[in-house]
Amino acid sequence: MTHLQRLCSLDDLKSLEPQRFDVDKHRICVVRIDDDVYAIGDTCSHAEVSLSEGEVDPEAKQVECWKHGSSFSLVTGEPDSLPATQPVAVYDVKVVDRDVVVEVP
Repeated sequence: MTHLQRLCSLDDLKSLEPQRFDVDKHRICVVRIDDDVYAIGDTCSHAEVSLSEGEVDPEAKQVECWKHGSSFSLVTGEPDSLPATQPVAVYDVKVVDRDVVVEVP
């Protein structure tokens, strides 16, 4: 069973600056690129490192893990470069009345 969780106001997210949110047992990396918002698992699948501390490539829609350089798609969660080989979770995220809302299991 899933539920919707408000994370913040859209105005609280700065474009290209990832933010981490903890929802129940889920650590979520939220990225705003202009008016689009993405939510993926915050922990790099290669090492226990927070992806919200990484840099965003807006053209490729990726976030890069600062520790070893693996990049993850903000759309699919798939790693786009080594050393990571496993994807991270992707969460449905919506903006409802300027609130950023994520669907969590």
